[in-house]
Amino acid sequence: MTRKAILIAALLLISYCSFAQQGEMLIYHPIKTDQAGNIVPWYNDDPAIAYDHNLHTIWNFWFNMRRDMNGLPYYMNHQVWNKNFDDPRGIGGDQFMMALSSWRLWYAYTGDENVKENMCFLAGYYLTHGLSPANCKWPNIPFPYNTYIYSGIYDGDMRNGKDVAQLDKAGSLGLELIHLYKIKADTMFLSAAVKIANTLAPHVRMGDNEHSPLPFKVNVFTGKVVLLNLTGKRYGNSKDTACYTSNLTPTLQMFLDLIELKTGNVKQYQTAADKIIAWINKYPAKTNKWGPFFEDVGEWSETQINAMTCARYMMEHSQYFPGWKTDVKNIINWVHTNFNDDRWKKYGVIVTKEQTVYPVPGESHCSRQAADELLYTSLTGDTSFYTNALRELNWATYSVDVDGKNCFPFDEPWLTDGYGDYVRHYLRAMATYPTLAPAEDHILASTSVVQQADYKGFFKKFIYLNFDKVDTNKVRLFYRTFDNDGTEEIRMKAKPSVVLLNDQPINEVAEGEGYSWAALANGGVLTVRRKAGNRVIVEE
Repeated sequence: MTRKAILIAALLLISYCSFAQQGEMLIYHPIKTDQAGNIVPWYNDDPAIAYDHNLHTIWNFWFNMRRDMNGLPYYMNHQVWNKNFDDPRGIGGDQFMMALSSWRLWYAYTGDENVKENMCFLAGYYLTHGLSPANCKWPNIPFPYNTYIYSGIYDGDMRNGKDVAQLDKAGSLGLELIHLYKIKADTMFLSAAVKIANTLAPHVRMGDNEHSPLPFKVNVFTGKVVLLNLTGKRYGNSKDTACYTSNLTPTLQMFLDLIELKTGNVKQYQTAADKIIAWINKYPAKTNKWGPFFEDVGEWSETQINAMTCARYMMEHSQYFPGWKTDVKNIINWVHTNFNDDRWKKYGVIVTKEQTVYPVPGESHCSRQAADELLYTSLTGDTSFYTNALRELNWATYSVDVDGKNCFPFDEPWLTDGYGDYVRHYLRAMATYPTLAPAEDHILASTSVVQQADYKGFFKKFIYLNFDKVDTNKVRLFYRTFDNDGTEEIRMKAKPSVVLLNDQPINEVAEGEGYSWAALANGGVLTVRRKAGNRVIVEE
């Protein structure tokens, strides 16, 4: 059953508006409020404690998920969790890429080596069981679906069947493979990313209001673009208009990362990147035509994920988007106009629906909207979205049960929305406002990729420490990054006494290489700025 069918069935069975009001329940938990009647997280009134608890619970559920009859973890075969039987649907189109995106941030936050190993398993298995053949017209790109659920092979598209790939998802995988290469130094991941980029780059066109620089779906063998069902479509009659998606910022960043690494056909990548940047600035950022993303929808649908993914990218890469402040605020307002859901307004919060053909709120979409609006607030000083964003994060905690399963309010436990496309948004919110992280030692953000993070009491591979110069009993955190030039933001329970960069002490300074400390009510935030080193030790 598709999401649209589920929605219709649900509308016949229940009144959405009375759900929370009658039972005072939201998904798995009774709604809790502060003294003013505004929603707070279910687990703890302190958001930092509540968010951290949810993320740990979610990861444990994912990591310990049962195996299917073909020996693979359940999430390798299905997009929806079911406790009592195996769901008959295959994976979500971006299921593995979303998980890789979240686990990269989660590893830096926790230092749990199991997270890195899970990333390697996901990527390694996908590369060996899910790519188009090297001799087809769209070679070496991932298929987004397993048409035979237990085959262990990914070979097509959920809606359009075998041999069909989604090009935006190929770019997302390429980007995550580059990140994984930077973590593990395994050239297999980099080589696979280069092959994906080499397939996509020659096909990138200038684009216009009816044509995105890359189409949404193609048959990898015939080379033909696969059209959506145009029922209800409101953008003209051109048959090519359905070959449109704005989810191209991961693909753009894949090209830019390979250029920075000086790997592959960098000239061709630069040409492709320039076309995508120009198109975003001229079209979707101005027209708010965002188009399709999801694998289980066969018709035109505007999606919040495309809009806000682009908005975050513009904020994080403002050098490419001179009008980003105006454009991002317009995108946020467009989302509010089209996807606001006020059914929990009595609890002081407006939440966010998924898309036009499935106008239902979900934990991933609400946490994304909240995290991105918090970033906008931080960058611009415009606080108009701040309060609701915090409450929307609180609202989305109710999707997580005590055992870590994660469910839509009126739907099912989707393994995309509840895991890969959920965890990263809370971690991004913590990076923007560190008070949302508990007063413990956690790397919240890095301009590089964190290769290794060892926290006190959990040291694992101290091969990079100079034992002659370092008293390991005093070390609270050791981490290593891919780049020698970068900045980390670290939530800490107390100010450190010494910070070492490549075994040498660095100074507490406001600018330039060194570190700074910002005290909070509990603990504070350590900012480390590196100019010529990638190994950092933080001592008590």
